[in-house]
Amino acid sequence: MRLLLSTIVFAAAALAQLQQQVNRAATIPEQGANLPAQAVGPNDLIAVSVYDAPELSRTIRIGTDGLIRLPMLKKLIKAEGLFPAELETAIAQALRDEQILVDPFVTVTIAEYHSRPISVSGAVKMPLVFQAEGPVSLLEAIARAQGLSENAGPEILVSRSQPGPDGVSSTLTRRVAVRNLINDADPAVNLKLSGGEEIRVPEVAKIYVVGNVKKPGAYPVQNGSDTTVLQMLALSEGLESFSNKNAFIYRREANGTKNEIPVQLDKILQRKSPDVPLVANDIFYVPDNRGKRIGVKALEAIVGFGTGAASTALIYGVAH
Repeated sequence: MRLLLSTIVFAAAALAQLQQQVNRAATIPEQGANLPAQAVGPNDLIAVSVYDAPELSRTIRIGTDGLIRLPMLKKLIKAEGLFPAELETAIAQALRDEQILVDPFVTVTIAEYHSRPISVSGAVKMPLVFQAEGPVSLLEAIARAQGLSENAGPEILVSRSQPGPDGVSSTLTRRVAVRNLINDADPAVNLKLSGGEEIRVPEVAKIYVVGNVKKPGAYPVQNGSDTTVLQMLALSEGLESFSNKNAFIYRREANGTKNEIPVQLDKILQRKSPDVPLVANDIFYVPDNRGKRIGVKALEAIVGFGTGAASTALIYGVAH
């Protein structure tokens, strides 16, 4: 009878211990569950939870050196480059190595990303910088910037800095054609971004027509075709009645020098002289027939040259 009672007590104790283990396992979050598929980096904010050890559970910002420090641990833990599940394993191992906990259960979640910025600038409707909490496609990044603006050029530039074999970082830039990305929906150019990329959408190249024409303005350069004086006169709806017979093209070369190219308008219009080609950022100026001319600096100020965008209000404000 005494032996039977001892057996029952032992079985009850074992059952109670087993139930405690089951309850404990049920309350422990599965390691790595629902975590973003991005490695952590400097300045990211992480939440570390150690089961049944509130003194070790806290929110920690990863240092600029990529390391974190937990209370009671003597050694710093390298966090940079680890996925949350890998960081859970590293923290648990450190707690075991320093004999703080025998069998720690650690959960790491990302509170804030700060190490994976993606910037979108240029000819978009709302330039912004956001953190890539997971892989982001190029189209998604453009969509976050509310799409391309009316002045967007034919290419999107995607740049990323990467370390070289000698430790010196270099920047790689890929050009993506807007037509292929948006019109053709080519998946090969819908790049996958993981943070650290700079997306820039240059404005379409323009030629500026000022002076005594009926509709001065900034006109986009057509891709794949030459742009000439006669074409610009057609776009600007022709000459005013008191315009000069001679015009001028002001062109800034790649080395910064400025060239003034005289144009004999009357001969071009009469087909007695060949048409003159224009290139992006040229200023085509038609003075009046009184012999007065606007200086090149004033013309550059009128068109907003060098500011990245023409000042249309000023262009249209040129006196006729």
